[in-house]
Amino acid sequence: MSEPGTHGNTHVSDWVRRWAALIPAGGTVLDVACGSGRHLRWLAARGHPVTGVDRDAQAVEPLRPLGEIVVADIENGPWPFEGRRFDAVVVTNYLWRPLLPILVDTVAPGGVLIYETFALGHETVGRPRHPDFLLRPGELLEAARPHLRVVAYEEGWLRAPERLVQRLAAVREAASCVARHRLD
Repeated sequence: MSEPGTHGNTHVSDWVRRWAALIPAGGTVLDVACGSGRHLRWLAARGHPVTGVDRDAQAVEPLRPLGEIVVADIENGPWPFEGRRFDAVVVTNYLWRPLLPILVDTVAPGGVLIYETFALGHETVGRPRHPDFLLRPGELLEAARPHLRVVAYEEGWLRAPERLVQRLAAVREAASCVARHRLD
């Protein structure tokens, strides 16, 4: 669930900025629950073909010139990208647990999952407060493994605004890298 008010937020997440270098040059990007498109805009400006999905048609309408925009309720309807893979999947301030394995599977070989959202404990300082929308300790790590190689993971308090988050950057090894590591 998105934090109220984040659809108008224009600040690109420091976590996304930091780990966007892992996205292959010209790689395709899926921004999940993209809202008004702060990450979509930033990544499109860096030469990435972008796809955004959100249930708020009004919020995403101005994003249409940037790339593929899909209006869908991904919590109550079918996953609109069945069978598709992206070089990067970006998720911020959003959690729908049944979608976690689908998001991991949507990362293409050589691609990256960049994820940052609220964790248990955040309810003491703001919304969301319901545990359905707050990650349990280590939950992003569990979701990524064993399918993705975790490059970075953090769990803790951030300031301005104060919030408790989990953040993960994880890559799916390209087939050539995986074959190189076999011992048999």
